[in-house]
Amino acid sequence: MIELRKEGLYCPAGDFYIDPWLPVNQAVISHAHGDHARFGSKEYYCVDKCLPILKQRLGDENIFHPKSYREPFQLKNTKVSFHSAGHILGSAQIRIEHNNQVWVFSGDYKRGHDPSCDAFEVVPCDTFVSECTFGLPIYKWEDGHAIGKKIFDWWQSDQDRPSLLFCYALGKAQRILAELKDFTDKTIYVHGAVESLTKIYRNAGIKMLPTQVITEKEKNYNFNGDLILAPPSAHRSLWMKRFKAPQTAFASGWMQVRGTRRRKGYEKGFVLSDHADWSQLNETIKQTRAKTVYLTHGKTDVLQRYLTEQGLTVKLFQTQFDDIEDAS
Repeated sequence: MIELRKEGLYCPAGDFYIDPWLPVNQAVISHAHGDHARFGSKEYYCVDKCLPILKQRLGDENIFHPKSYREPFQLKNTKVSFHSAGHILGSAQIRIEHNNQVWVFSGDYKRGHDPSCDAFEVVPCDTFVSECTFGLPIYKWEDGHAIGKKIFDWWQSDQDRPSLLFCYALGKAQRILAELKDFTDKTIYVHGAVESLTKIYRNAGIKMLPTQVITEKEKNYNFNGDLILAPPSAHRSLWMKRFKAPQTAFASGWMQVRGTRRRKGYEKGFVLSDHADWSQLNETIKQTRAKTVYLTHGKTDVLQRYLTEQGLTVKLFQTQFDDIEDAS
């Protein structure tokens, strides 16, 4: 049903590519992160909630075909539908049906509760193509609400200087803003890259704390006692010179590994990921009832061995992904 070509994962029966990394005629997109949605294709199929983000990132001049979750549509000899992946706003698993066989491409997904996007939907299938970003037993996530409280407590612990929290601009920042609303109603200051995407979330009805772009504040404002959200690319950049002696932290699943925070140069790390952890990967694969599993990017070796021992047929797709640590 799906094969690997130089352009990406290709479905011959439907004559389309899934999250291609080179321009193609028909691209079916799982979500709007830059390693899954790329420039140059003639037509894009996506979830309707994903469309505003894709337009901002790829441009309005493209041909888009937005679909609702679970809405079936025909691509050549296949029936295709999108199902929530629980990763970010508008993220999807892609269900493909052909000749009484069902394949599901998971895209990136998570199972924990997230107030900023739709919850993951289990989709039964014959073959499941699963991401494997955190495919090691050491990865086990706490509830996002509990991490939100830890972020709030860290922010409140030092009111004499700015608190800079670095996180991916799409998905992670909005999740933090949604989690924090249970603990405060204060305005959060954000990098411009964060604000433009946060506006799309607000327009989609996602409830978050109020935000203001850093550059809208007067130049002599010191931000002491304030929380600032910024993408990892801003860390140690000229942009940071505006803040005097800030405390810094990074929110990512990679903070689970001892030494990663120190290596990246942050004072504090919060383990908050928009991907499934080890147990959630295994739980999801079991719930799909798939007999064949393809694993994509991440720690594939250990999970492949474990699933094979459970009696599954496990294969690999070697895909191209950029900046995976910053997006996780």
